[in-house]
Amino acid sequence: MKKQIFFFLALWFALLALPFFLHSGNGGGIFAPFADTLVVITAHNKTIRDEYQRGFSEYYRKLRGRDVVIDFRSPGGTSDIVRYIADRFEAEFRDYVRADPARGNWSELAARSFADPRATGEGAKFRKLFLDSCVGIGIDVMAGGGIFDQARQAERGFAVPGGVEVRHPEYFRHIPQKFGGSDVYDKEGRYYSVVLSTFGIVCNLDRIRDQKIPLPQTWRDLGQGVFSGALAVGDPTKSGSVTKCFEIMIQQCMNDAPTPDDGWASGLNLIKRIFANSRLVSDSAGAIVRDVGIGNSVCGIAIDSYGISEREYQKTLFDGKTHLAYLTPRGGTAVSGDPAQILRGAPHRRVAEDFLDYLLSPEGQKLHCYRVGTPDGPRAYPINRPPVRRDLYDENYQKYAFDCNYDPYVSGEDFVYRPERTGRYYTLIRQTVKILMIDCHAELISAWRAILAAGGPEKVPQAFAAFNALPYSYAEADEAAKSISLRSGRSAAQVAATMRKWSDFARAHYRLAEKLAGEGR
Repeated sequence: MKKQIFFFLALWFALLALPFFLHSGNGGGIFAPFADTLVVITAHNKTIRDEYQRGFSEYYRKLRGRDVVIDFRSPGGTSDIVRYIADRFEAEFRDYVRADPARGNWSELAARSFADPRATGEGAKFRKLFLDSCVGIGIDVMAGGGIFDQARQAERGFAVPGGVEVRHPEYFRHIPQKFGGSDVYDKEGRYYSVVLSTFGIVCNLDRIRDQKIPLPQTWRDLGQGVFSGALAVGDPTKSGSVTKCFEIMIQQCMNDAPTPDDGWASGLNLIKRIFANSRLVSDSAGAIVRDVGIGNSVCGIAIDSYGISEREYQKTLFDGKTHLAYLTPRGGTAVSGDPAQILRGAPHRRVAEDFLDYLLSPEGQKLHCYRVGTPDGPRAYPINRPPVRRDLYDENYQKYAFDCNYDPYVSGEDFVYRPERTGRYYTLIRQTVKILMIDCHAELISAWRAILAAGGPEKVPQAFAAFNALPYSYAEADEAAKSISLRSGRSAAQVAATMRKWSDFARAHYRLAEKLAGEGR
């Protein structure tokens, strides 16, 4: 009997001690019983998440003398994350209101108003109640996702000032508040760009050579018939970076057109031709470069980090030879930041502040842009993202960089983003591309190939005009944006009806274009 008691006691103590044996000295294991915690929601891949865990652990241990574990949450792409955060805040605030009758009665008006910076009347009371509260969703930081979505979360009240500029004003001697017409960080500190991004074209050089296709130099080149069936593109409703890329194309067309309306139509129809040339429409921006890398597609639209990472990976497969190129389109390379922000009600606020400080510190910045094995660089895999700090483009640092010739502050100088033109239509662009070009993809391709088979747009102008028809003009964009937004007071049924009307419009015109092309008109 005593042996059995001793056996069970020994087993019990062994189970208690197990976390201590499994706890590694780098602070990165989930079995760190006395570690601090940080909850981060992100669409970043595992490479970045692992390097963040290791790098921040070392920084935090030096700063606080404690270990820290990052609890990463990755429910999908940026669009999925934004919807998740909005839904969670609505649910938590609803419970907060219902917990005290003095806070009012929860209603459809409250649900619509609490996160609306333009709320008025009774709705403004719920808006103020939300902003005065510490309602949270159990998440400390959102990392990545692009300026637009993080700025929108700041406006809605989901993000709060992070205070980096107060704790480390010296960092901002090297970080501009704006560049190329876009904010790099929020003046109120509700988001800070950690790295910069450009949008460009990734090309499989072997396929380019074999098919005798000239290397594309501009976005317009991708709309040429020579790329029919050769492109990989992304779904903007799944990726903020893909939406930003399309917005840049439209802005460049608006810069070149005689009127904004002409430029808007020209930009959307360029995107149409690009989708008509595609063989792959992916939910993942990373899948595009992989498809080009293995030669399934000749070219693809890519954010620089994906394109450059795939280029470097291809070099390791082919003895250092370059088989992939990442090109920045002439006159159409806008620079955009990829930020991080602290969410309202962050349960581990101090750790979240330390994390933002780390990301903008020299150590955190080097982690993003240095090669594996260099001082302060990544340990296992390169991140290959250009830093936001301009001092890290100095030659003393560039010798360690993943690409010593790549500086987005230089490549983005010839394009100025004008937010007043398209910024408020970001969601409209996203949905328009989805409805007209992805939902109707089969009809779009059939129409375009019929036009090409007839000799090209110049040979069948009536067919091309039908192909280019749009359900609304730039002058009507405000009303179009409202018609597909629940926030404007439309019901779900009304929004769905408008979307169906647009898709029916597009299909009818693509079929007409195919018919006219077949008739040589």
